[in-house]
Amino acid sequence: MITGAMAEDFKPAVVFGDRNDLSYNEAAYKGALQFEERTGVKFREFEIQNPPQREQALRNFARRGMNPIITIGFAQAPALRRVAKEFPDTNFAIIDAVVDLPNVRSIIFKEDEGSFLVGMLAAMASKSDTIGFIGGMDLPLIRKFACGYKQGAKYAKPDVTILENMTGTTSAAWRDPLKGGKLARSQFARGADVVFHAAGLTGTGVLQAAADDGKLGIGVDSNQNHLHPGSVLTSMTKGIDVAVEKTLTDAQDGNWTSGVEVLGLAENGVSWSYDQHNMPLITDEMKTALEKAKTDIISGRVEVHDYTVDPTCPF
Repeated sequence: MITGAMAEDFKPAVVFGDRNDLSYNEAAYKGALQFEERTGVKFREFEIQNPPQREQALRNFARRGMNPIITIGFAQAPALRRVAKEFPDTNFAIIDAVVDLPNVRSIIFKEDEGSFLVGMLAAMASKSDTIGFIGGMDLPLIRKFACGYKQGAKYAKPDVTILENMTGTTSAAWRDPLKGGKLARSQFARGADVVFHAAGLTGTGVLQAAADDGKLGIGVDSNQNHLHPGSVLTSMTKGIDVAVEKTLTDAQDGNWTSGVEVLGLAENGVSWSYDQHNMPLITDEMKTALEKAKTDIISGRVEVHDYTVDPTCPF
């Protein structure tokens, strides 16, 4: 479906979770801001405080003529499914979920591919040959991160030991830095010296604990290297900001399309961060190994297991 919005109908809106999480939602906010700064077109926004607000916010924006409406996060899929059916002439988009409706663009990422690369880095950087993973809410998407990470670590160093913890089973698992730090310190006590988090705001506690204990953390979604320069080995980045800005641009230019967009290494949808903050931690050997692995994954010579397709992890 292609429905180019006329200029007078172009009133963008974005529905966030925790906008200031320094990771996932902040990346989406950055993309919307980049669009606003480039075009001068302001966007309306709403930050969800509790689950019932998801549907309320989407419906309120649609009733007020907002178009397109972008919603951030898989948890908003049920609400979007209901509201998008009620407003078939409004364009919606969702990050990290598939809502199969003719007026919805669904944008998902190959987190397993990006996690594979940072898993390689973790294993190569580890001096103890023990590394860790800390997830937020225990669900298939986060297991996808974990499985890709474990596969990449084993690819680089077959004998590496990988510790794994999930923070919780409710949405509170994304907003608990104290527990993130506690889980990280527990993994450090068991020998881990590099820990990757996929835990939203909870992950800031993981990175803080790594910095405090002289260990290495790995950030997620946004480039978090700057949070603790010299203690963050890298960050597994997702192009959420790029996806949001592109969605708004497509709508403004009359190039809106619905359907599913899948963004992996080949599409520059996922990557690992390298900048002045972690440059001393990354050797030429590491960079060469990652570039080769990236090329092999894109070509299909290396196949990364996707937990959301096959809910088992062989590693």
